[in-house]
Amino acid sequence: MTVDTPHLAPIAERAAAPAALPLPTAGNLTWRAATREDAPAWLALRNHIARADAEPYAETLEEIEELFEGAWGDMAADSLLGFSTGTADDGALVAWAQVECPPGDVTQVRAFCWGGVHPDRRGEGIGRELLAWEAGRARQLLAASGKEVPGRIGVFTEDDGPAGKHRLYERAGFEVRRYYSDLARPLSGPDAGPVPDVPLAGSLRLVPWSKDLDEATRLAHNDAFRDHWGSQPQTREQWAQRACFAPEWSFLVVDPEPDVDALLASPDTDPETAAVLRAGQPLVVGYELAARYTEDFAVRGYTFGYTDILGARRAYRGRKAALAALAAGMRAFAADGMQYAALDVDTANPSGAHGLYASLGYVKTSGSRMYSIEL
Repeated sequence: MTVDTPHLAPIAERAAAPAALPLPTAGNLTWRAATREDAPAWLALRNHIARADAEPYAETLEEIEELFEGAWGDMAADSLLGFSTGTADDGALVAWAQVECPPGDVTQVRAFCWGGVHPDRRGEGIGRELLAWEAGRARQLLAASGKEVPGRIGVFTEDDGPAGKHRLYERAGFEVRRYYSDLARPLSGPDAGPVPDVPLAGSLRLVPWSKDLDEATRLAHNDAFRDHWGSQPQTREQWAQRACFAPEWSFLVVDPEPDVDALLASPDTDPETAAVLRAGQPLVVGYELAARYTEDFAVRGYTFGYTDILGARRAYRGRKAALAALAAGMRAFAADGMQYAALDVDTANPSGAHGLYASLGYVKTSGSRMYSIEL
């Protein structure tokens, strides 16, 4: 599916993809694509960089291995690892890069660049050349997408990350487009306010997440985030990739008696949801899907449950579906002994989420930003 954008030049022209991608020459490294067998060393490097840069998280082996599972990606072409040569640590992994182009993008086609260089090897120009490789591969992926819609090459970094990283992106033509806040609130102790009791009106029902409702939840998410900046629909394969998903902390709001005629008549009802309604299948209208980032507990200095995604269908906003699911998740975190509830929010979220979270006792713990090149 594409969007009619006659004012845009063809994506292949706008992307200006290079025919070939020269490998970095700085640092005298040996380069090749990542393989699943590299996962432990790759994880060790990524977490070493995260510690050196005081990033508020650590990754897991499952998250790295998941990168090789999506059929829509091509790690042989979309990844690059740099190994030292001719030194005492000959063969050590010291740099990495990965580019991904989500397959579900409809109104904008995006390519995201990720990468890093071992702190001991910074200042040699490796990062600059590695970013050039990433941006070149991103342009190739955008051009190959064939989607005649606006394009974006994006990178993310922590607000208080190394100043050199921010300068690197700016000198490569990236500009800051969006800011994000990581929030947390205590679940126990003198500073922990009560988790609200959120009654649901009408036919709405709060239920635990279950596998048989997961597809209905994906459709609810795609509907809920259609008007959120930078969000695009997720395919089933994208949706399935969530290595740290915590089903025991996740909750849904369903409507077993939706007004089918009114929803089908609404121009906001997407074709997939319309098919579900006609078939009389379950309709998820709100959701809170949580994750258990155990490796981050030591980094943050406390245990926490993380709300990865939270939302309500557009037609059900104002009926407290998302708030009921969030409150249920917070209670589940507390019942499991977690000290805090945490989540991430776009600082310009159009749904008033910041006010909601503030009213529940969430405060900012860290911030990040997205740089991009718009095409």
